[in-house]
Amino acid sequence: MSLLLVACGGMRPHNGDGAPHRPPPGLDSLPDPVPREEARSRYGNPPSYTVDGRTYRVLESSKGYREDGLASWYGTKFHGRRTSSGEPYDMYQLTAAHRTLPIPSYVRVTRLDTGQSTIVRVNDRGPFHDSRIIDLSYAAAVKLGFVHGGTARVRVESLERTRAYYLQAGAFSEFGVANDLQRRLEARTGLEAFIVKTPADSLYRVRVGPVEGEEEARRLQSMISGAEMETPVILAD
Repeated sequence: MSLLLVACGGMRPHNGDGAPHRPPPGLDSLPDPVPREEARSRYGNPPSYTVDGRTYRVLESSKGYREDGLASWYGTKFHGRRTSSGEPYDMYQLTAAHRTLPIPSYVRVTRLDTGQSTIVRVNDRGPFHDSRIIDLSYAAAVKLGFVHGGTARVRVESLERTRAYYLQAGAFSEFGVANDLQRRLEARTGLEAFIVKTPADSLYRVRVGPVEGEEEARRLQSMISGAEMETPVILAD
C-alpha cells in the first residue's frame, strides 16, 4: 500500500517550507473543531508502514492516548497537496499529522509553557523526527503562538466524540427565503449556517451548527429568538 507522507517540521527555510506572506486574519481565534464520529480513512490506516527503514504500527483506537513532547508545524510547501487521508492539506484549518493515531481522530494539544490549547483533527502522517510527536497545521501553530519559534513543548490528548447539536431555524419552499435566513443567522451567531434539502420533500431547511453541548445549543436558541427570528428547533446529532 502506498502511504502518502507529507508532514515535516520546524520553520524549515532549508526545504522551501514556511509561513504564507499574507495569512488571513483571525487564525489565532479559529473555533475548535467538534469531535464527531467518522469512518476510518481507507488510505491512512494500514496496519503498519515503513519510513526511512523504521516501521510504525497504526493504533486500533485513539482512546486513552496521551503524550508529552515536541510539536512542529508545516505550511506553504505542502498547502493543497494530498495528505495521508486522501484529503488536500489546508494550512488554514486546525489539523495535524501523527505517526500512529487512527486517521481521522481528534486530539487536544496544549502548550506546556503557556497553557494555550486547541483541538485538531489528525488527517496526516508524520513527523518523522525522533524528537517530535506531532506536526501541526500552520493555523494550529498560530493559535498556539509558536509559529516563529518553530517548535513547542506540548501535551497531546485524545478526545472522544461528543454529541453535537444543530439548530433548525426554518423550512421554506423558496430557496431565496432560506438563503436570506442563512445570511442573517451567520451574522447573528458567528457560526456557519447551511441549507439542507432532502429528496423526500421540496423544503429548504436552514440550520446552524454544530455546537457542543445542550447548554450551548439552548443559549444559541435564545440568542436567535431574541433577534426577532422564529425560535429554532434543537436537533441532536
